[in-house]
Formats: sequence, structure tokens, C-alpha cells
Amino acid sequence: MARVTVEDCIDKIPNRFELVLLAAQRTRELFAGALPTVSRDNDKNPVIALREIAEEAVPVDTLKARFINALKHNAYGFGEGKEHYDDVQQAIGDEKTSRLEVDENIEEVKKLEAQAVSEDVEAVDDFDEGEGDELDGAFS
Repeated sequence: MARVTVEDCIDKIPNRFELVLLAAQRTRELFAGALPTVSRDNDKNPVIALREIAEEAVPVDTLKARFINALKHNAYGFGEGKEHYDDVQQAIGDEKTSRLEVDENIEEVKKLEAQAVSEDVEAVDDFDEGEGDELDGAFS
């Protein structure tokens, strides 16, 4: 695995300060649930953001627009709350799964697992109470 350096990205974004701002914006998007456009390779989100910029996997103009939009939200007092998160998700695209949806799915799975366990416990209790008498002679 080759190390990503600023020199790899400076051809795409000549201003180092702008590069840092845009890489930070893409890193925030990755933390917010955006799917990386390059292979993860066990890298952390800032390294993935730099690799995406170096490989031109993320359009720089689109990234600039999303960065400016995030600044506008912060300037008008919206903060980086749910509104900003929703805007990032919309900019990333509807095909991406948000962390909120994943959390909801996890909660649903937990409920279904708890229901299945309680049904299993009830079946064992029914068997212990004698409703399973038809098997009494089967194992002797």
C-alpha cells in the first residue's frame, strides 16, 4: 500500500490550504456515513479522503460546493446538527445508506431476536409443563 502524501493531491488542487479544507470536508462526509469511492484498505477516513482527491474519484467542484453549503449552514446558526447531516446525505446521493437507517435496522433486528428468544422460552416452558408428553417413551 502506497502512502498518500500532499504531493499526490497537489496536482489536482494546487492550493495547499484549499486542499486541507476540501479533504476535511470529505472526511466529515465519510464520518457522516458516505460510502468511500475508493477501496478502504483498512485506512482511516482522512487518508481515504486524500486518496479520493488524488485519484480524482470525487469531483473537486462538487466537493467545493458541498463545503460552501456547509459553511452557509454554520454561518446562519444551523450548526452541524440534523439539518447539516440531511444536506450531506442528499448531496451524497439517495443510493447511500445513512447511519440513521442502519441504527433503525439494528433496533428492528434486536426486537425480532428478543421476540424469537421469548417464543423459544415459551416453547421450552410448555414442554416442561407436560405438553410434550408424546415424546416420553421415545428415548427409552
